[in-house]
Amino acid sequence: MSDSAFAAEKERLLQDVRQVLSSTEDLLSTAGDEGSDKARALHQKVAENLKLAKDRLHDAEQLVVGKAKVAAKATDQYVHDNPWKSIGIAAGVGLLLGVLISRR
Repeated sequence: MSDSAFAAEKERLLQDVRQVLSSTEDLLSTAGDEGSDKARALHQKVAENLKLAKDRLHDAEQLVVGKAKVAAKATDQYVHDNPWKSIGIAAGVGLLLGVLISRR
């Protein structure tokens, strides 16, 4: 799986998690505070777990963004330090992909 496909898959997963969290929030808000003490306690517990999940998702997103920035900066620095080697690697990868595509 290429880096761009992996990044797209991660973004789809994060979007799905956001949608589930949003749906859960909507469900909690429509359920309201009606019902027994047991129902209210369950409502409170679900709301706390939802907040925790949102916080963890936010932390995970920040971590992924941070790692992507570090990787991009390291790649940029490598290309600036080794331009001919980088061109050779890119040409080799392009040739390999061309051979693989032409086989199909």
